[in-house]
Amino acid sequence: MTNDQHRTATIHRQTKETDITITLNLDGSGQADVQTGIGFFDHMLDALARHARFDLVVRATGDLHIDAHHTVEDVGIVLGQTLANALGDKRGITRMGHAIVPMDESLALVAVDIGGRGYFVFDGAFATPAIGQMATALIPHFFESLAHAAKINLHARLLAGANDHHRAEALFKALARALNEAVRLDPQLGGQIPSTKGSIE
Repeated sequence: MTNDQHRTATIHRQTKETDITITLNLDGSGQADVQTGIGFFDHMLDALARHARFDLVVRATGDLHIDAHHTVEDVGIVLGQTLANALGDKRGITRMGHAIVPMDESLALVAVDIGGRGYFVFDGAFATPAIGQMATALIPHFFESLAHAAKINLHARLLAGANDHHRAEALFKALARALNEAVRLDPQLGGQIPSTKGSIE
């Protein structure tokens, strides 16, 4: 795979709870067109796309008359599946990435390994039950859903902060920068798969 080949994928997933279509271009410029019906979640996904330099289109409808849980969870699942599909056999990627991102008084660390195994660890807490229409408990749940669907290791940690909007935004931006680094094509690899096993499933 070379730098002039765009790595893209589109996935549609429909259940009795949600109907979601996501298109992802890993070699984009950070263009986002996101509609989930959850304003704060749209804001975070927009930040994710812009700071990862991904082009991202999300169309999600869900049972928001109940709450935002199913929509946030299922967007995480579909985005993870789309990320995995866009990466293909992971040939030539850097594979690991990390970032520490400030947002005013807040500071977040995220590390990822695109190694074929889904695992998520979160160390942090929010002071308020919700930001806008989105429960703060859904923020780590989105990360977890993404990690398992994409089959990546994802560690997220809040290092500082007092404002929950800032803490959440720092987390999403740190995820974006870590993914940007991890999916980047490494010219030193010469198109090899970055694993001693010879494959990343």
